[in-house]
Amino acid sequence: MNLTLKVWRQKDARSQGRLETYQAANVLADMSFLEMLDVVNEELIAKGGEPIAFDSDCREGICGTCSMMINGIAHGGLRGTTVCQLHMRHFHDGDTIVIEPWRARAFPVIKDLVTDRGAFDRIIQAGGFVSVNTGGTPDANALPVGKTEADRAMDAAACIGCGACVAACKNASAMLFVSAKVSHLASLPQGRAERERRVLNMVRVMDESGFGNCTVTGSCEAVCPKEISLDFIAQMNREYGQAILKNSGPRQSKGGD
Repeated sequence: MNLTLKVWRQKDARSQGRLETYQAANVLADMSFLEMLDVVNEELIAKGGEPIAFDSDCREGICGTCSMMINGIAHGGLRGTTVCQLHMRHFHDGDTIVIEPWRARAFPVIKDLVTDRGAFDRIIQAGGFVSVNTGGTPDANALPVGKTEADRAMDAAACIGCGACVAACKNASAMLFVSAKVSHLASLPQGRAERERRVLNMVRVMDESGFGNCTVTGSCEAVCPKEISLDFIAQMNREYGQAILKNSGPRQSKGGD
């Protein structure tokens, strides 16, 4: 198939970006979207042009780096699918495809389709881990965890931190990402000792990073490649409310329950 690509090109965060048009010829239906971009880049390089900058790593839907808007939808709109898992058979010969980076103040453009998602790293560093020394690795059965709790923790842990939730949200809210990380550890016995400190610190850094408020439109859940549930936002709001009641420094919640 032959396609027309309108790709966002931007030298750096300080430069003004623009959409440029490229032709992608003889695209195979079994190619992934990133493989198609690789072919376009090879042609650009062969002609002495500047290749399109985009992020990718695992190409198996686990790392979350393949972040881009395709025709205005994060990851292209195929439910439960990252860009690297999106195949060209979902497009048609003659289609025009618009490819842009994430659009959020907290995710400044580095170059072309690459954005700086370091804000997510800072949120995790603020408390998204267990900091107490637990000694050597215990036997898997030494600390029983109920199936309901284990399943819920695993559902939250499926978040790959790609940022699609932020890009899709009209307010550029990071609530789905943060709530998944908070709920993951709060659901397990190992994480409950620090649950109050964790949620307070992570929400504080989320606010400081410039993410917007959550108005529970559900757009984040709709584009999440791991289909993280909005229920985790409700859980985080409960965790945050309880932590506020037990600690000084009241603050208005970022989202609705």
